[in-house]
Amino acid sequence: MTTLETGVWIRLSNKLEALLQTRPATPFLAIDLDLVRRKYGDLRANFARAVIHYTVKANPAPGIISTLAALGAHFDIGSRAELDLCLGQNVTPERISFGHTVKKAADIAYAFERGVRWFGFDSEAELEKLAQHAPGAGVLCRVQTTGEHADWPVSRKFGCVPEMALDLLTRSRDRGLVPLGVSFHVGSQQTDPSQWRAPLMEAATLYRELGRRGIDLPRIDIGGGFPAQYRGRIAPLDRYAGMIHRALADAFGVSCPAVTIEPGRAVVAEAGVIQSEIVLIAHKSPDAGTRWVYLDIGKFGGLTETLDECIRYRLRTPRTGQTGPVILAGPTSDSQDILYEHTAYDLPLTLAIGDRVEILNAGAYTSGFASAFNGFPPLRTYCL
Repeated sequence: MTTLETGVWIRLSNKLEALLQTRPATPFLAIDLDLVRRKYGDLRANFARAVIHYTVKANPAPGIISTLAALGAHFDIGSRAELDLCLGQNVTPERISFGHTVKKAADIAYAFERGVRWFGFDSEAELEKLAQHAPGAGVLCRVQTTGEHADWPVSRKFGCVPEMALDLLTRSRDRGLVPLGVSFHVGSQQTDPSQWRAPLMEAATLYRELGRRGIDLPRIDIGGGFPAQYRGRIAPLDRYAGMIHRALADAFGVSCPAVTIEPGRAVVAEAGVIQSEIVLIAHKSPDAGTRWVYLDIGKFGGLTETLDECIRYRLRTPRTGQTGPVILAGPTSDSQDILYEHTAYDLPLTLAIGDRVEILNAGAYTSGFASAFNGFPPLRTYCL
């Protein structure tokens, strides 16, 4: 077996290789929990003073939650269901933040009743909901970033401009809440370690102004964005950590607030592999040089991040030899279920229907996205 872009065999962990050899029904996602522990340990070593909140949406498998909980991780949730999941894995509520800035009032009350005391917001209306349904809770106001150089960028859906954050955090105190600080996110799969500097400098200015108003913010949440290895090169984690620590020092000096990070992809992506099966190989005309290769997993089955071909996964095939260009597509009857049409992918010419293809480093943002569209069952997950 080889990876298509290098022609070089990439061996997975012993646990993953052993499961793949048993050939369970496809498609499925396998997660090596030892690798999850290792990735969490790498983050812990590089951000020794930070509180690590695992972003549950990256992969909500109960085995991952319980593994990280045993290591002392905290968790960031975006829904009532994710709260119940964490509580069901014996995560205490003081280790849970409800950072999503768009919440039903009933869900705020539900979380508050169960002991959650840390909420995110970015608008006046959300602030009013928190004041009413989570009185006295701690709040962080999310500010916008550009998302530049992120393969899966953030958008204007979340966050407000710093001038508005200044007003909202002041109002949060006046409404009986506890202003904790600001949060921001530089975009998922952020390929530029310098992208934390500008929002940290903006935050420091905001913190100084709030200090003059008698509000000393004890915390800053710098989000996630730490990348995983797909096609192409990424900088090592220690380079990200070094540049972030320098930016924090330049922005805040000796009065740096406590830091929270919210990794998701960096914890679980490289711990997972999806095994799929080729359903069809077809040409669209007699003289077509490019084959269409249809897998039994597509955009709706868990590979949503192939939207606009943003995340470009490495693939592993059982064949060797000469390769040729392909268009990769999913199995559903929706014409948008195409994974890669413009990004160059070459696969062995000997590839056959029924062959299994592995999608590497697919532990993040796959199973959580999977649906039962067109009657295909959601992606199964095995935690090893």
